[in-house]
Amino acid sequence: MKILNIHQAKTHLSKLIEQAVGGESIVVAKAGKPMVQLVPVGQPGEPRQLGLLSGQVKEAPDCWADDEQVIEWFYGAEEHAAPKVAE
Repeated sequence: MKILNIHQAKTHLSKLIEQAVGGESIVVAKAGKPMVQLVPVGQPGEPRQLGLLSGQVKEAPDCWADDEQVIEWFYGAEEHAAPKVAE
């Protein structure tokens, strides 16, 4: 990992960008404290693995039921209630 101060980074920005695109880890520091890391845009990471929680998450039987209090907060009293959607 290469650590440079802000002045060095400004002076050699083009070269540092090329190094970051090439896979090198570049960190820019201020007063010795790391502040930012240069990384290429769209750098591929590990592909996501789908279905990691398959079969482990359960929903309550009424989790999709209308919550009258929330409907009232959004639409006001019964005379301005939201239209009921047929299931």
